Amino acid sequence: MVESLPGRPSLPSSFQGRTVHSPEGADIFVRWGGTGPAVVLIHGYAENSDSWAPLAADLMKDHTVVVPDLRGIGRSSKPEGGYDKKTQAKDIRAVVTELGYDKTSVVAHDIGNMVAYAYAATHPDKVERLVVMDAPIPGIEPWKEILLNSGVWHFNFHGPDAERLVAGRERIYFDRIWNDFTGDPSKPDEATRDFFAATYAQPSGMRAGFAQFTAFSQDAKDNDVFERVKLTMPVLAIGGEKSFGSIQAVIMRNVATNVQEAVVSGSGHWLMEEQPKETVALIRNFLDAR
Repeated sequence: MVESLPGRPSLPSSFQGRTVHSPEGADIFVRWGGTGPAVVLIHGYAENSDSWAPLAADLMKDHTVVVPDLRGIGRSSKPEGGYDKKTQAKDIRAVVTELGYDKTSVVAHDIGNMVAYAYAATHPDKVERLVVMDAPIPGIEPWKEILLNSGVWHFNFHGPDAERLVAGRERIYFDRIWNDFTGDPSKPDEATRDFFAATYAQPSGMRAGFAQFTAFSQDAKDNDVFERVKLTMPVLAIGGEKSFGSIQAVIMRNVATNVQEAVVSGSGHWLMEEQPKETVALIRNFLDAR
């Protein structure tokens, strides 16, 4: 287990924690706290559930906040397979129902968007409101154009040789990703970078992390089917001005009929680290409009 580091992000200490066994063959670590309507926060790559610290601290005042680690990341197990987002959506459903909830709102970032979309498409009657932040969805346009961008080199960097290359050098690898997509070179800060890099440096951590990308071809096939039935719940598409910007809403309007758009000024991809106050306010206002 990764030890706590001074200054690194951390969910509220009042949150409870447990591991939920998914019928899809993973043990999902989840923390939850607060009271009120349930909202599930789904993190992305190069981070874990602690990345939601600013949002969780705010929402717990009047929501029950459920924050899992995706399979293969953080304190969840690292099975050999099951990293397609349709399967991971089943992990999320197992967490929600095991904790005694049914309908929730969902907030997601990065690869979490892909899991959240699969979850909403599979369980449209169980998602009251959906927030997605700053990432593409495999197979959903402009996916082909995004794949031509050299900035997404890491989508195709995986496999045993890649694992050997980054072993013991995880921080160097992640620095490239953090630096490429930030709007502020000082964010994420050093303590945060050390903490997240250490979580992926755990045994099988990089293999499992890379597996999120190897599943993209299957995700695209699954999304081709999902896309045929549009989501009807309210959707908030948030992009960082220096990253996806308004393209996030373009993506979501291909799969949903009720999409609101927001662009966070001055922010790159790492919204919780770069512009937490503005991002939290956007999400709260959207969730409160129920």
